[in-house]
Amino acid sequence: MQSYGTRYVRPPVLAGDVHRPAPMTVDEYRCARDLTERPVKGMLTGPVTMLAWSFVRDDQPLADTARQVALALRDEVCDLEAAGAAVVQVDEPALRETLPLRRGAHAAYLAWATEAFRLTTGGVRADTQIHTHMCYAEFGDILTAIEELDADVISLEAARSRMAVAGELAAAGYPRAVGPGVYDIHAPQVPGTDEIAELLRSALGRLPAERLWVNPDCGLKTRRWDEVRPALEHLTAAARTLRAELSAEPDAHRPDADR
Repeated sequence: MQSYGTRYVRPPVLAGDVHRPAPMTVDEYRCARDLTERPVKGMLTGPVTMLAWSFVRDDQPLADTARQVALALRDEVCDLEAAGAAVVQVDEPALRETLPLRRGAHAAYLAWATEAFRLTTGGVRADTQIHTHMCYAEFGDILTAIEELDADVISLEAARSRMAVAGELAAAGYPRAVGPGVYDIHAPQVPGTDEIAELLRSALGRLPAERLWVNPDCGLKTRRWDEVRPALEHLTAAARTLRAELSAEPDAHRPDADR
Protein backbone atom coordinates (compact mmCIF):
# COMPACT_ATOMS: atom_id res chain seq x y z
CA MET A 1 0.00 0.00 0.00
CA GLN A 2 1.39 3.40 -0.99
CA SER A 3 2.04 5.76 1.91
CA TYR A 4 3.31 8.64 -0.22
CA GLY A 5 5.83 9.09 -3.03
CA THR A 6 7.83 5.88 -3.31
CA ARG A 7 7.22 4.79 0.28
CA TYR A 8 5.09 1.69 0.72
CA VAL A 9 3.97 -0.31 3.75
CA ARG A 10 2.56 -3.78 4.37
CA PRO A 11 -0.83 -3.22 6.01
CA PRO A 12 -1.88 -5.40 8.95
CA VAL A 13 -4.82 -7.76 8.55
CA LEU A 14 -7.61 -7.51 11.14
CA ALA A 15 -9.19 -10.93 10.79
CA GLY A 16 -10.83 -11.34 14.19
CA ASP A 17 -11.57 -9.61 17.46
CA VAL A 18 -8.91 -7.16 18.61
CA HIS A 19 -7.32 -7.38 22.02
CA ARG A 20 -4.03 -6.32 23.62
CA PRO A 21 -2.28 -9.14 25.49
CA ALA A 22 0.57 -6.90 26.74
CA PRO A 23 1.86 -3.31 26.53
CA MET A 24 3.27 -2.40 23.13
CA THR A 25 5.23 0.83 23.62
CA VAL A 26 5.83 1.21 27.35
CA ASP A 27 9.36 -0.26 27.34
CA GLU A 28 10.39 2.10 24.54
CA TYR A 29 8.82 5.03 26.39
CA ARG A 30 10.73 4.18 29.60
CA CYS A 31 13.98 3.94 27.62
CA ALA A 32 13.48 7.40 26.10
CA ARG A 33 12.32 8.84 29.44
CA ASP A 34 15.44 7.61 31.21
CA LEU A 35 17.76 9.26 28.67
CA THR A 36 16.64 12.83 29.36
CA GLU A 37 15.43 15.18 32.05
CA ARG A 38 13.01 16.75 29.54
CA PRO A 39 9.35 15.69 29.34
CA VAL A 40 8.77 12.81 26.92
CA LYS A 41 5.45 12.15 25.19
CA GLY A 42 3.88 8.77 24.78
CA MET A 43 3.08 8.26 21.08
CA LEU A 44 0.37 6.10 19.52
CA THR A 45 -1.63 5.83 16.31
CA GLY A 46 -5.37 6.34 16.75
CA PRO A 47 -8.08 3.74 16.06
CA VAL A 48 -9.50 5.35 12.91
CA THR A 49 -6.08 5.60 11.29
CA MET A 50 -5.23 2.02 12.26
CA LEU A 51 -8.35 0.85 10.44
CA ALA A 52 -7.77 3.13 7.45
CA TRP A 53 -4.30 1.69 6.91
CA SER A 54 -5.20 -1.97 7.46
CA PHE A 55 -7.17 -4.71 5.74
CA VAL A 56 -10.23 -4.92 8.00
CA ARG A 57 -12.74 -7.72 8.49
CA ASP A 58 -16.06 -7.05 6.74
CA ASP A 59 -18.37 -9.31 8.77
CA GLN A 60 -19.26 -6.61 11.30
CA PRO A 61 -19.74 -2.83 11.19
CA LEU A 62 -16.51 -0.84 10.98
CA ALA A 63 -17.61 1.12 14.03
CA ASP A 64 -17.58 -2.08 16.13
CA THR A 65 -14.02 -2.89 15.08
CA ALA A 66 -13.01 0.72 15.81
CA ARG A 67 -14.31 0.34 19.37
CA GLN A 68 -12.31 -2.88 19.84
CA VAL A 69 -9.13 -1.15 18.68
CA ALA A 70 -9.95 1.87 20.87
CA LEU A 71 -10.31 -0.30 23.98
CA ALA A 72 -6.92 -1.93 23.33
CA LEU A 73 -5.35 1.50 22.83
CA ARG A 74 -7.06 2.78 25.97
CA ASP A 75 -5.15 0.20 28.01
CA GLU A 76 -1.93 1.32 26.33
CA VAL A 77 -2.61 5.00 27.05
CA CYS A 78 -3.26 4.24 30.71
CA ASP A 79 -0.08 2.14 30.94
CA LEU A 80 1.94 5.01 29.42
CA GLU A 81 0.44 7.37 31.98
CA ALA A 82 1.33 4.94 34.79
CA ALA A 83 4.90 4.82 33.43
CA GLY A 84 5.19 8.59 33.89
CA ALA A 85 3.91 10.08 30.64
CA ALA A 86 2.23 13.38 31.49
CA VAL A 87 1.53 13.86 27.76
CA VAL A 88 0.20 11.18 25.40
CA GLN A 89 -0.24 11.85 21.69
CA VAL A 90 -2.75 9.79 19.71
CA ASP A 91 -2.38 10.57 16.02
CA GLU A 92 -5.38 10.50 13.68
CA PRO A 93 -4.04 11.60 10.28
CA ALA A 94 -6.64 9.50 8.46
CA LEU A 95 -9.71 11.02 10.16
CA ARG A 96 -10.43 13.27 7.17
CA GLU A 97 -9.04 10.79 4.64
CA THR A 98 -11.64 8.17 5.60
CA LEU A 99 -14.58 10.58 5.42
CA PRO A 100 -17.22 8.95 3.15
CA LEU A 101 -17.65 10.43 -0.31
CA ARG A 102 -21.42 10.75 0.13
CA ARG A 103 -22.24 13.75 2.32
CA GLY A 104 -25.24 11.95 3.78
CA ALA A 105 -22.90 9.42 5.41
CA HIS A 106 -20.64 12.01 7.05
CA ALA A 107 -22.52 12.40 10.33
CA ALA A 108 -22.66 8.67 11.14
CA TYR A 109 -18.97 8.18 10.32
CA LEU A 110 -17.78 11.18 12.33
CA ALA A 111 -19.94 10.11 15.29
CA TRP A 112 -18.25 6.71 15.70
CA ALA A 113 -14.82 8.01 14.68
CA THR A 114 -14.76 10.73 17.35
CA GLU A 115 -16.29 8.33 19.88
CA ALA A 116 -13.46 5.86 19.23
CA PHE A 117 -10.86 8.59 19.86
CA ARG A 118 -12.50 9.65 23.12
CA LEU A 119 -12.75 6.00 24.16
CA THR A 120 -9.00 5.68 23.55
CA THR A 121 -8.07 8.75 25.59
CA GLY A 122 -10.84 8.96 28.17
CA GLY A 123 -9.25 6.82 30.87
CA VAL A 124 -6.48 9.22 31.91
CA ARG A 125 -6.32 11.66 34.82
CA ALA A 126 -7.53 15.21 34.28
CA ASP A 127 -3.97 16.53 34.48
CA THR A 128 -2.65 14.23 31.73
CA GLN A 129 -2.44 16.17 28.48
CA ILE A 130 -3.82 14.55 25.33
CA HIS A 131 -2.38 15.55 21.96
CA THR A 132 -3.39 14.52 18.47
CA HIS A 133 -2.00 15.12 14.98
CA MET A 134 -3.45 15.32 11.49
CA CYS A 135 -1.83 15.61 8.06
CA TYR A 136 -2.67 17.87 5.13
CA ALA A 137 -6.39 17.75 4.33
CA GLU A 138 -9.43 19.90 3.71
CA PHE A 139 -10.39 20.37 7.34
CA GLY A 140 -13.40 22.57 6.67
CA ASP A 141 -15.64 19.48 6.47
CA ILE A 142 -14.64 18.17 9.89
CA LEU A 143 -13.93 21.21 12.10
CA THR A 144 -16.76 20.28 14.44
CA ALA A 145 -15.45 16.72 14.67
CA ILE A 146 -11.95 17.99 15.48
CA GLU A 147 -13.39 19.85 18.44
CA GLU A 148 -15.38 16.76 19.49
CA LEU A 149 -12.14 14.76 19.78
CA ASP A 150 -11.64 16.77 22.99
CA ALA A 151 -7.83 16.72 22.63
CA ASP A 152 -5.93 19.35 24.61
CA VAL A 153 -3.56 20.10 21.72
CA ILE A 154 -3.80 19.38 17.99
CA SER A 155 -0.79 19.61 15.68
CA LEU A 156 -1.38 19.97 11.96
CA GLU A 157 0.68 20.24 8.79
CA ALA A 158 0.66 23.93 7.90
CA ALA A 159 4.08 24.94 6.52
CA ARG A 160 3.25 24.54 2.83
CA SER A 161 -0.17 26.17 3.17
CA ARG A 162 1.40 29.12 5.00
CA MET A 163 -0.79 28.70 8.10
CA ALA A 164 -4.11 28.46 6.26
CA VAL A 165 -5.41 25.84 8.70
CA ALA A 166 -4.70 28.15 11.64
CA GLY A 167 -7.05 30.69 10.06
CA GLU A 168 -9.72 28.03 9.51
CA LEU A 169 -9.60 26.91 13.13
CA ALA A 170 -9.63 30.49 14.40
CA ALA A 171 -12.60 31.36 12.18
CA ALA A 172 -14.47 28.33 13.51
CA GLY A 173 -13.81 29.40 17.09
CA TYR A 174 -11.68 26.36 17.94
CA PRO A 175 -11.09 26.74 21.69
CA ARG A 176 -8.04 24.57 22.36
CA ALA A 177 -4.30 24.72 21.75
CA VAL A 178 -2.97 24.33 18.20
CA GLY A 179 0.46 23.47 16.82
CA PRO A 180 0.44 24.45 13.12
CA GLY A 181 3.59 22.96 11.61
CA VAL A 182 6.44 25.32 10.71
CA TYR A 183 8.84 22.74 9.16
CA ASP A 184 7.85 20.79 6.03
CA ILE A 185 9.35 17.40 6.85
CA HIS A 186 8.54 15.96 3.40
CA ALA A 187 11.14 18.25 1.78
CA PRO A 188 14.94 17.93 2.12
CA GLN A 189 15.26 21.71 2.44
CA VAL A 190 16.32 22.90 5.91
CA PRO A 191 14.17 25.93 6.82
CA GLY A 192 15.99 28.96 8.18
CA THR A 193 15.27 30.65 11.49
CA ASP A 194 13.80 33.72 9.76
CA GLU A 195 11.49 31.56 7.61
CA ILE A 196 10.15 29.72 10.64
CA ALA A 197 9.79 32.94 12.62
CA GLU A 198 7.73 34.45 9.80
CA LEU A 199 5.38 31.46 9.84
CA LEU A 200 5.00 31.83 13.59
CA ARG A 201 4.15 35.53 13.20
CA SER A 202 1.51 34.53 10.66
CA ALA A 203 0.06 32.00 13.12
CA LEU A 204 0.05 34.63 15.89
CA GLY A 205 -2.11 36.79 13.65
CA ARG A 206 -4.77 34.08 13.93
CA LEU A 207 -4.22 32.38 17.30
CA PRO A 208 -3.42 33.78 20.75
CA ALA A 209 0.12 33.14 21.96
CA GLU A 210 -0.98 31.12 24.99
CA ARG A 211 -2.65 28.54 22.70
CA LEU A 212 0.09 28.34 20.05
CA TRP A 213 2.55 25.42 20.03
CA VAL A 214 5.70 25.28 17.89
CA ASN A 215 6.36 21.99 16.09
CA PRO A 216 7.31 20.40 12.75
CA ASP A 217 4.57 19.41 10.33
CA CYS A 218 4.87 15.72 11.20
CA GLY A 219 7.31 13.08 12.41
CA LEU A 220 10.95 13.19 11.30
CA LYS A 221 11.60 9.57 10.29
CA THR A 222 11.87 10.47 6.58
CA ARG A 223 14.74 12.93 7.12
CA ARG A 224 18.48 12.41 7.67
CA TRP A 225 20.24 13.55 10.83
CA ASP A 226 22.14 16.24 8.93
CA GLU A 227 18.77 17.71 7.94
CA VAL A 228 16.93 17.22 11.22
CA ARG A 229 19.48 18.68 13.63
CA PRO A 230 19.86 22.13 12.01
CA ALA A 231 16.13 22.34 11.26
CA LEU A 232 15.22 21.75 14.91
CA GLU A 233 17.93 24.19 16.03
CA HIS A 234 16.39 26.83 13.75
CA LEU A 235 12.89 25.98 15.00
CA THR A 236 14.02 26.43 18.60
CA ALA A 237 15.80 29.71 17.78
CA ALA A 238 12.68 31.04 16.02
CA ALA A 239 10.52 30.18 19.04
CA ARG A 240 12.93 32.05 21.32
CA THR A 241 12.85 35.04 18.95
CA LEU A 242 9.07 35.22 19.00
CA ARG A 243 8.92 34.86 22.77
CA ALA A 244 11.36 37.75 23.09
CA GLU A 245 9.29 39.85 20.68
CA LEU A 246 6.12 39.17 22.66
CA SER A 247 7.82 39.98 25.95
CA ALA A 248 8.98 43.32 24.54
CA GLU A 249 5.53 44.36 23.28
CA PRO A 250 3.35 46.73 25.33
CA ASP A 251 0.60 44.84 27.14
CA ALA A 252 -2.07 46.48 25.02
CA HIS A 253 -0.70 44.78 21.88
CA ARG A 254 -0.05 41.33 23.27
CA PRO A 255 -2.37 38.49 22.12
CA ASP A 256 -3.38 37.76 25.72
CA ALA A 257 -3.92 41.40 26.73
CA ASP A 258 -7.62 40.89 27.39
CA ARG A 259 -7.12 37.97 29.76
